[in-house]
Amino acid sequence: MQDVIVVGGSYAGMAAALQLLRARRLVTIVDEGLRRNRFASHSHGFLGQDGVDPAAIAAQARAQLAAYPTLTWVEGRAVAAGGRKDAFRVDLDGGAVLEGRRILLATGVADELPAVPGLAERWGKSVFHCPYCHGYELDRGRIGVIATGPMSVHQAQLLPEWGEVTFLLNGAAEPDEAARADLGSRGVAVEPVPVARIEGRAEVVLADGRRLEFAGLFTAARCVPASPLAEAMGCALRETPMGVQVATADTKETSLAGVFACGDVARVPHSVSLAVGDGAWAGAQLHRSLVWP
Repeated sequence: MQDVIVVGGSYAGMAAALQLLRARRLVTIVDEGLRRNRFASHSHGFLGQDGVDPAAIAAQARAQLAAYPTLTWVEGRAVAAGGRKDAFRVDLDGGAVLEGRRILLATGVADELPAVPGLAERWGKSVFHCPYCHGYELDRGRIGVIATGPMSVHQAQLLPEWGEVTFLLNGAAEPDEAARADLGSRGVAVEPVPVARIEGRAEVVLADGRRLEFAGLFTAARCVPASPLAEAMGCALRETPMGVQVATADTKETSLAGVFACGDVARVPHSVSLAVGDGAWAGAQLHRSLVWP
């Protein structure tokens, strides 16, 4: 019987586990090795790790956790979970069953990208979602924003801080008069012709054959939980401007007693540093729930 089973061993899950391990609690982390930022070669905006390969950050964190004798790390996927507070079970894809007093869902999210040929292959390399993570490296070059919905207007309004912006409506957004005036005041060009495909590093080919060269592209992907586990267990979900997340209280406990959630799957906006902070808070709150059940 573990004190806590952490489903998801990326930044939030490991940050939570660290707090629990330092309280000498029995912790099992189940991880299938699919970090959300696995497509990016550099992580930015995380104090002390700016510009470092995100895989190296994760590997260093895992090595530090391994020094604690109460950690068990399981490489695999949780396919089902159930039970009640102090008596949960988690079924793994290999057939193994884990038992724990608490469950922490740190599964992260999946990005639903626009159906633009060439975009998915460039995700995390020359197509991004967070200007704070990737805007500086574009060196004030030309930036294209590919619309996915209403949130894209906000993205196009913000990005002139990092370069000259063209807002590619792509049939997914139609700014009203006030929004167009605001975009114009920020120097944003609005392009109504749909995007046919992306070539090269960040060359947008429009439906009318024109080609627009950019230093980088941004798009507001819709996010959904990367694992169906929370919904299958009956945890309440919440719709946000960025997509679906697991609903939690301030303590990071979900609508199910004894089941907690943290990181990208349980908060917006998203970044490595915010995920680590959220995980650290969740770990402390989990420990308190074990001390004062």
